[in-house]
Amino acid sequence: MRHFPSPIAAIGKAALMVAAFAMQPGVVYAQDDPLLAEIKRNGAARIAIATAPPYAFPSPSGEPQGYLVDVVRAVMKRLGVNRLNATVTTWDAMIPGLQARQFDFVPAGLNITAPRCQVVVFSSPITAQQDALWVLPGNPRKLAGYASVARSPETMLAVLTGSSQEAFALKSGVKPGQLVKVPDMQAGVATVVSGRAHAFVASQFSVPNAAQRGVEGVVDTGSPVVGIGVAFRKDSVALRDAFNRQLDAMRASGELRGLYETQYKFSTWDTLAKVTKASDLAEGCE
Repeated sequence: MRHFPSPIAAIGKAALMVAAFAMQPGVVYAQDDPLLAEIKRNGAARIAIATAPPYAFPSPSGEPQGYLVDVVRAVMKRLGVNRLNATVTTWDAMIPGLQARQFDFVPAGLNITAPRCQVVVFSSPITAQQDALWVLPGNPRKLAGYASVARSPETMLAVLTGSSQEAFALKSGVKPGQLVKVPDMQAGVATVVSGRAHAFVASQFSVPNAAQRGVEGVVDTGSPVVGIGVAFRKDSVALRDAFNRQLDAMRASGELRGLYETQYKFSTWDTLAKVTKASDLAEGCE
């Protein structure tokens, strides 16, 4: 007699097949949200970057590259998007441009901060670091961080316009008249080398090949641990959540650690491993 499987068994087998498919890397867990669907129709995600190696910067041909770009490219491929179209802009123009829908999201290198979380939503942190002062070799003024600059009113400090470092410098007692505002990392280093500023403050990994550029880094061990996240509009929470699910999968597989620690030689993986959501770094973030 020919045997036919019971309907219940068939349904159970189908459910197992669906579950197995859903667990595969790169499979979106829920129906695409409208923004992700739009990005797929356009064939590329529109992003904003600055010239900020090793995090995100344009190649000579104009293609975005760097650690943050590599992470975002890997996540978006898992979500079915294979191209990133980048606009190079200044730090203070990124969030206004995002809100004006010039960009779909911003992986440029924005630190997760409470004030920013009032106007955007961030992905889980993809870096964890402290700030550093970039000074002339030998550190002639023996600067150790924000506090030492605040105690020396004649010391000039270069900051990226609109950066979290600018805000923290003022909070730490550095006077507005001590600040030299610059548009990008290259200009920040140049102000120190040329003597217009005594130090340039940025994250501890922001100036690769520092000796070749004529500066050295002094990590401010008293500064808070900060982290970069990808910024999304407040109405893009569904895409942010889909992004985070794939980022979590990269953490679990070791892919994220490989990029962070092995390929880009960042030395703070143990710290990054402990911060898995934006609120771990800034109170009040979603």
